[in-house]
Amino acid sequence: MTKRGIPYVWGGTSDRGYDCSGLMLRAYESAGIELPRTAREQYGAFSRKIGWENLKPGDLVFFSNLGHVGMISKPGFMVHAPRSGDVVKEEKLSSWRRDAFVGAVRPDPAGVRRWSKVLEKRRAPAPDMPTATL
Repeated sequence: MTKRGIPYVWGGTSDRGYDCSGLMLRAYESAGIELPRTAREQYGAFSRKIGWENLKPGDLVFFSNLGHVGMISKPGFMVHAPRSGDVVKEEKLSSWRRDAFVGAVRPDPAGVRRWSKVLEKRRAPAPDMPTATL
């Protein structure tokens, strides 16, 4: 909430400007939980998904085909970095947001560790393939 009023900057992860996932990255980092960088990766980092009716403060909420993320600040409200030309702000969850809702997660360190292992495997070089000789 202390970041309200800071401008939206695409790819931003500092007080010079935040994008939606960069804001969540830094918020959870300050709580000792390391999140992946993008909204899509943040959603995928946790196997347990939270429904609209079970949202609690601190939950990450995802919208528009995982193109946007915010954090529940209090019942019925979220804090987020909306778009270019705007600033970090708290906003009431509207019916429009409900229609664009994809899902939510409740981040925990164990979930992020599992996601990190998946990413490590994806980034590992392919094993050497045997070559045929004549």
